Amino acid sequence: AGGDTASLANELAAYRFTSLGAAIEQATLPEYRSFGSGDSGAVRLVRPGDRLLAHRLLVERETLALDTANFAIERGRALGFTAATALGAVSFRYGWTPQPYVIAVEARLEPLVGRGGRLLVGLGTGFRNAEGDSADNYRKYGVSVRRPREAPEVHGFGSVDPGELKEISGPLDWVAVKSKYFLGAVLSPDSTRATLSGAVMQGMERRGRTAIAAETWVAIPVGPDGMARYQLYLGPIQQGTIRPLGRDLDRASPYGWIFRPLVMPVARWITQLFLWMHENLKLSFGAVLVIFGVLVRLVLWPLNQRAMKSQVAMMAVQPILQDIQKRYKNDPQRLQQEMMKVYREHKVNPFGGCLPLLLPFPVLLALFFVFSNAIELRGTPFLWLPDLSLKDPYYIIPLVMGVSMYALSKLSQTGMPPNPQAKMMTTVMPIMMTVLFANFASGVNLYYAVSNIVSLPQQWLINKARAAEMARRQVSR
Repeated sequence: AGGDTASLANELAAYRFTSLGAAIEQATLPEYRSFGSGDSGAVRLVRPGDRLLAHRLLVERETLALDTANFAIERGRALGFTAATALGAVSFRYGWTPQPYVIAVEARLEPLVGRGGRLLVGLGTGFRNAEGDSADNYRKYGVSVRRPREAPEVHGFGSVDPGELKEISGPLDWVAVKSKYFLGAVLSPDSTRATLSGAVMQGMERRGRTAIAAETWVAIPVGPDGMARYQLYLGPIQQGTIRPLGRDLDRASPYGWIFRPLVMPVARWITQLFLWMHENLKLSFGAVLVIFGVLVRLVLWPLNQRAMKSQVAMMAVQPILQDIQKRYKNDPQRLQQEMMKVYREHKVNPFGGCLPLLLPFPVLLALFFVFSNAIELRGTPFLWLPDLSLKDPYYIIPLVMGVSMYALSKLSQTGMPPNPQAKMMTTVMPIMMTVLFANFASGVNLYYAVSNIVSLPQQWLINKARAAEMARRQVSR
């Protein structure tokens, strides 16, 4: 960016500021390795030529471009920057807070003294790619915001075309630019008040159908005293680091598609258990994934047993139900009454086979998203897998998952009435899932492969119990 430089640095991060605009021209995270193409060493978040915390002032109808001003640097425990403008002096002061990756920003703005205005804070155009799977990373680029008493919302870079402007109305508690694993968030200085008045995105660049750059500015109202304060979080999307900050900042990068309200709360405690097992049992993350695959199947065992008994009960009364359907096919009301009578007499719940299988659905879905997005798996090797956050380069784990899924489906059909559709799905679904999961994170495939393998002896036991239950519940017409 040019100009003199100075840094705020500790063991977790080093933010290098330039005197041109008093902005961050590089942010290095030494604990995280870059896997970007042609890149090496620690993660560096700011793109070449880009800057974070560039500022502009809105003074009545005039815009004062502080991002092009030359500032004098005052070095110390906190960094100070001062510049003279045609409308008066401006200064910024940056210093660490007790929270990891968080700096406090204080601005003295003489051009706004006595009249007020707005301070615009730039969050750059998106982070430098630091991932081996750049396409997957770019798909996660976006701007997250949180309004008071509302869940955070995400505006993907793809939501604005190049040159298009998108205004995000306030008041806002925070505004964040994110990639898959990293986050830069401007936070209101007072967590009890949303003091950011809004944000604006401008689309910049696409690579094929994927948007890879969008410029973001955050507006902060400034009173007649000419003072403005805010905080900046610039670091990893790591639950143990972000969650203590509160404000739902850990949901700045939400996942779960349309199931988000169900998935996100479950994902929180799954992540906590996942990290607790790693830290307290001193296990590798790969080993924790294997144990998770075993534990989840053991926990679901009673539900599978209950579903099996309900299915057997329904199969046993099918002859009676078919007879009733023929007898009262022209009298829907009587048909319903007679069917309910059969259910009561034989203690059958028509939904009993589905509900036990639907109850763990949020957990299973949350596991998928947690293991697909956990930064803890990023760059973590296990056995022959070089990185649990990337696909298996040899496609061994997806094949094991597909074969085990086929074996499980085949075994589950043993002892069941012939069903051509189910027989077809037994073959088609494992093939489809293998192809679909082939490029997914190997950590996700590892979990599901272990889960399927553990389910095989469970299914064999269920088959035995099902045969005994069917023998016991022989029902005559």
